[in-house]
Amino acid sequence: MSDRLHALSLLDALAALRSGATTSKALTRALLERIAATDANVQAWAYLDADAALEAAGRSDAERETGAAIGALAGIGIGVKDIVATIDQPTQLGSPIYAAAQPVYEAECIRHLHRAGGFVLGKTVTTEFAFMHPGKTRNPWNAAHTPGGSSSGSAAAVALGQVSAAIGTQTNGSVIRPAAYCGVVGFKPTIGTLSFEGVNLFSPTLDTLGIFARRVADCALLASCLTDPGRIGGETTVISRPPRLALLLGFPWVATGTEQERAMLAAVDSLRGAGAMVTAVALPEAWADSQSVHRTIMLFEAVRQLGELQLRERGRLSAKLNAALDEGREISATAYARAQARRDALVAAASKWLAPFDAVASPPAPGAAPADLTQTGDPACCTLWSLLGLPAICIPITRAAKGLPLGLQLATVAGADDRLLAVAQWCEGKLPFTGLV
Repeated sequence: MSDRLHALSLLDALAALRSGATTSKALTRALLERIAATDANVQAWAYLDADAALEAAGRSDAERETGAAIGALAGIGIGVKDIVATIDQPTQLGSPIYAAAQPVYEAECIRHLHRAGGFVLGKTVTTEFAFMHPGKTRNPWNAAHTPGGSSSGSAAAVALGQVSAAIGTQTNGSVIRPAAYCGVVGFKPTIGTLSFEGVNLFSPTLDTLGIFARRVADCALLASCLTDPGRIGGETTVISRPPRLALLLGFPWVATGTEQERAMLAAVDSLRGAGAMVTAVALPEAWADSQSVHRTIMLFEAVRQLGELQLRERGRLSAKLNAALDEGREISATAYARAQARRDALVAAASKWLAPFDAVASPPAPGAAPADLTQTGDPACCTLWSLLGLPAICIPITRAAKGLPLGLQLATVAGADDRLLAVAQWCEGKLPFTGLV
């Protein structure tokens, strides 16, 4: 096992630690060796202190030996997106303005991580302020392609076996899209389920903490450990019957590519063959303004969060972020209030629309990762679920003609995170995918 420790899923790594088959220090050393061997072309990490990681692992091993209370994540190092405050590691926000910046506090999710016995392995690359300007990370399947964003480093690190799980965030498509591009599972819970305290805000209405891992069950466990007890079950349940799925092949504001559509249809055929009830649906025409509602809320709130910084540091912000903030400054308070009211109406309508189904299946992105490192891809396939604050998850389903992954996005009503995870795990079992490791 020793030469393949990096390839263990989160749950398998925990089982190996509990059985005594390995130690936290051996596991962490294997991950650090994997990073050293694979990261030159991908560059998933914004900050990594190997000695500190091994020291944290050693403390965990010592606690286990003394019989101290063992948390659900005892001995596990997690990748953390570099907009999440960590008291013992820099939090640089993907911007030269905050190079080497060291918070004097840590995010609530990190406090939960520590209480569960886990530790921060290192900080993963984010796009600038978790918006659209890409960081240094490349796609682990093909370094000429984007890994997606904004949680680029978290997705890439998990795909490469550099870490078994990682924390990301999503305002529009920043968990689901990079999960699809990198061939891993990405889970965005119902908004507010995982605390955003201590995480750099872009849009308070929309920002959501999320999880990357190799399996749905891994996402469930980590998510449950990062929130208060009872919010998300640590173990996915086995559903008693095949799921009822709505099939939404696309969104009116973005064109789904032929390759992505064919992959989804093939996946759905497999799910139907396994007993799933699948009903093709289309979005109500009245919802066609969803993308503009999302953009209005996002950019108006972004100016509230970053407007003063822009006035001081415009020359050190990217052209993409400056343009977005400039656009946000033109949005009136009246337009913002209308957008919030429209969002409330859409939330209510979507709850009724989704009620007959266990989940709705839709594309996580228009296609495979673009061969363009100046962008992070189109997040528009994630916009509706982000606007509504609904739980969503992406599972990898196949590889495109050029070998890049393609995924399937599942979403459901607010608060039904456990049901979504159970449905996703059922689908995952019927749609096996071979990752990088």
